[in-house]
Amino acid sequence: MAIDHQYHLLLFFFLALLPFSTVAQTYGNISLGTSFTAQADNSSWAASPSGDFAFGFQQIEENGFLLSIWFNKIPERTIVWSANGQNLAPKGSKIELTSDGWFLLSDPSGNKIWPAGSSGGGTVYAAMLDTGNFVLAGKNSQYLWQSFNQPTDTILPGQVLNQPGTLVARYLETNHSSGRFQFVLNTDGTLALYTTNFPILNSLNYPYWNTKVVGRGFSLVFNNTGYIFLGANNGSIIQMISSNAPSTQDFYQRAILEHDGVFRHYVYPKSSSSNQKAWSSVSFIPSNICMSITEPVGNGACGFNSYCTLDGGKSCQCPSGYSFIDPGDVMKGCMQDFDSQSCNESFPETDLFDFYEMENTDWPYSDFEHFQSVTVDWCRQACLVDCFCAVAIFRNGECWKKKLPLSNGRIDSTVGGIALIKTRKDNSTTKFEGPIKRNNQSKLIIVGSVLLSSSVVVNLFLLVTAFLVAYRFGHRNSQVNQSSQLITGMFLRSFTYEELRKATNGFKEELGRGAFSTVYKGVLLDLMENPIAVKKLNNMVKENEDEFKTEVSAIGRTNHRNLVQLVGFCNEGEHRLLVYEFMSKGSLASFLFDSQRPTWFQRMQIALGTARGLLYLHEECTTQIIHCDIKPQNVLLDDSCTSKISDFGLAKLLKIDQIGTNTAIRGTKGYVAPEWFRNMPITIKVDVYSYGVLLLEIICCRKSFESKVENENQMVLIDWAYDCFQERKLDLLVVDDKDALDDMKRVEKYVMVALWCVQEDPSLRPTMKKVLQMLEGSTDVPIPPDLPSFTISM
Repeated sequence: MAIDHQYHLLLFFFLALLPFSTVAQTYGNISLGTSFTAQADNSSWAASPSGDFAFGFQQIEENGFLLSIWFNKIPERTIVWSANGQNLAPKGSKIELTSDGWFLLSDPSGNKIWPAGSSGGGTVYAAMLDTGNFVLAGKNSQYLWQSFNQPTDTILPGQVLNQPGTLVARYLETNHSSGRFQFVLNTDGTLALYTTNFPILNSLNYPYWNTKVVGRGFSLVFNNTGYIFLGANNGSIIQMISSNAPSTQDFYQRAILEHDGVFRHYVYPKSSSSNQKAWSSVSFIPSNICMSITEPVGNGACGFNSYCTLDGGKSCQCPSGYSFIDPGDVMKGCMQDFDSQSCNESFPETDLFDFYEMENTDWPYSDFEHFQSVTVDWCRQACLVDCFCAVAIFRNGECWKKKLPLSNGRIDSTVGGIALIKTRKDNSTTKFEGPIKRNNQSKLIIVGSVLLSSSVVVNLFLLVTAFLVAYRFGHRNSQVNQSSQLITGMFLRSFTYEELRKATNGFKEELGRGAFSTVYKGVLLDLMENPIAVKKLNNMVKENEDEFKTEVSAIGRTNHRNLVQLVGFCNEGEHRLLVYEFMSKGSLASFLFDSQRPTWFQRMQIALGTARGLLYLHEECTTQIIHCDIKPQNVLLDDSCTSKISDFGLAKLLKIDQIGTNTAIRGTKGYVAPEWFRNMPITIKVDVYSYGVLLLEIICCRKSFESKVENENQMVLIDWAYDCFQERKLDLLVVDDKDALDDMKRVEKYVMVALWCVQEDPSLRPTMKKVLQMLEGSTDVPIPPDLPSFTISM
């Protein structure tokens, strides 16, 4: 830290009046032969003359006592030094200043636990000083040993750390054994914070903060005015570490390297009348430990597979699908709550896994592959089909695949991009066992029959029975295997009309109805009794059977997690039916506009998923598809609320004048782009416009047009959203939504993206790729132009 010349001179003059050495104190001596015993009532200790500090035993565990020094007038009895953190003393242990001048800690059996350095047996007395320094003194009151020269994790006003000097963080807040971080004043003059090669003590790993000063003759000084600085032996200040503390006359002070790796300067008011009844931090280093520790070997600021976030202080968390190995010691890291993906290429399990998305999240140094100039969907798919990939990071067109264990995890606004965390669906640990298991079961039946039978006839009967059971089991599983291929879109199945009539129980249970189709729920017994959705199409284009199959096949070849999967079709006589996977949570419309609105996080994921599905239709599938009718009714949700676009590609299957309203325009009132009314060329930008309307509905949890509102200015959602944006009153769009109100920067970004999408001029609207980049934060969102005057479509 640079200090201007005038300030430096004034400060040096002031500090020069305060010597680095301990100020003389009055104290009550502890004479030879005195001992203290570890007792459950913590009554065995000696106080300094003022009573500010005490020396003795504190009970840490049921039968574990720590010989320590603590603030004695503070209810917390905050420990500032300890002797035996690595080896707690059992009840009945003694610390004794022997008659021959030795100072020893022994257990009840007399075994030595800790000696106070090398006093040489010449100690005449011991004393607890008002500075917090405990000393062993010889003749002429010369200090033979003092706690200030043997610090643990804390330094106090008046204390100096000389070269080489070290503070070692404790393992946990309540565990005083040596932990994972050290604060070291090196012999070359650098003052640095290190991670360690834990559990090997005194093995430094990675410096994550340092003063970059090289030379001899330096000390870390905590002077009696509350300043902490790196000083030279000639009295000059090399670098200020902390200078914001109040007076030591009015506040107790301490600086500690805490178990989380942060060096913090704390104060506590001495006055009992103060409203402050706890330690408060006046400074700390590093400023952001989550981003400071990025070590090529080691777990980082938090444990393996976890991530670090600054939420009122350092916090370690587990990503979705993981949990702490030991909740009491988060630095041990996180473990998967599900079985890893199988690497058996015959059963890749890709349909059993999904991704949980986290913005501004990364695990550096866990990469094993890196790709450039790719899309987020490409990145997601690349990780899905790779059994070694646990997480994929997508940022600015680049994709990093990462393997376990993940290290250096952090969330920070400066990270950018998005983390795709692979998890097993429904946290299921069930794995497809394959044919080997079936063969083993068959063999067990046969062997069992032989062992349990005592007659040839019975044996023959059991063998025939076992064969029939094994055949039926194998036949059923062959159907299951076929079903799996159908559901994952490997090929389309051609159904007869009678099959679908039986599957739907005579088209009895209706799921939804539109202008050109009706959807029914059904169950196919040969598809493991999985439910399906059967759409009966009306008013089809008059085309021959081959053309219909060709068009349906093109739709069937689409494969994206945010598109509803087409399983098969029926093209029999006058019957045209499409068979889709069943979406258990129904349409976004019912989910979005119910009395209990979805959470802000769920809505963000739905908006992102829908955008990814549209991007795939526009740019990434074999044949470009313009949906023409994006609306909440055509976005469906599965069990995990993943959004999936339905009815894509149906425009080519419908009559040219078949629409969702009474006009000759494709689409639905309220979502139709202006160019439909002007005989302009129809491009993918009509979907972008509809998506913009949908995005506003997702943000606000209301329909695009509401006639029953108190303020008529709020009837048309586009107009109202733009007014709120212009007047800086976007909170009105998410009233009573605490999560959204706490995330107003993102709300503003999403509203701005939506306003770009609904521009009257199609050329001003972004592509869905640009929309997704803006939503994900990989591209800035510029201020949108004025609201288009076109409102006929509303």
